Amino acid sequence: MKRAKKKKAAKRAKKSARSAKRTARTPRRGLMFVLSSPSGAGKTTLTRLLLEQDKRARLSVSVTTRERRPSEVDGVHYTFVDRKTFIAMRDAGELLEWAEVHGNLYATPRFAVEKHLAAGHDVIFDIDWQGTLQLYEQARKDVTSVFILPPSMAELRTRLSRRAEDDEATIRKRLKNAVEEIGHWKEYDYVLANNDLNRCFSEVKTVLAGARAQAAGNRSARGRRAMANARKLLRDQQPKLAALVKRLQTEKI
Repeated sequence: MKRAKKKKAAKRAKKSARSAKRTARTPRRGLMFVLSSPSGAGKTTLTRLLLEQDKRARLSVSVTTRERRPSEVDGVHYTFVDRKTFIAMRDAGELLEWAEVHGNLYATPRFAVEKHLAAGHDVIFDIDWQGTLQLYEQARKDVTSVFILPPSMAELRTRLSRRAEDDEATIRKRLKNAVEEIGHWKEYDYVLANNDLNRCFSEVKTVLAGARAQAAGNRSARGRRAMANARKLLRDQQPKLAALVKRLQTEKI
């Protein structure tokens, strides 16, 4: 009897080892994690923090026709191209999504994203609502989206002025566009208020952990806990959001 039990245990261990080996050889396909917000609300900072702390995350470097800011590096923050080159890339099917924002064109190059996803890396998108909806059309089940709200329009103005990269006319334009962008908050899976950067970043990590567990079909205690934490965050945040959005949209700017 003992010998039979040992034999069964050995078979189970062998089967488990083969399964683990197959998993190691074939990483899961990565997911697309979207962070959107009005200019100045914090999506770029949150994206940078994620990339610094998460080895499995990769940045989708957008292509844009806008002028490079003094603090930006071509090919790192964005790939800067002229309008003619952008249109040629779009017409050749090289762009996963594209949109016109503040009079400039922005897009996600297809090849780099597909390469990261196939390697099992999760790709972080710093894009607006137009690009997000285009990603939904192409691969909704692979996308988890988060919209970041500022605590107030006054604070948004302060942040835009503090970074000292836009003139007053551009800041006014960004604030006006922010009202329209905020109006699309319901189109996102999660909506977070960036009242405190550290807390907001913690919430973003909670959402990402839950999305990963769900994408991997992870039914371990850790995976179930990650998904439960993300659902709890959604339940806790939702009742407060409508009032905040209404205040942001009616606040004098």
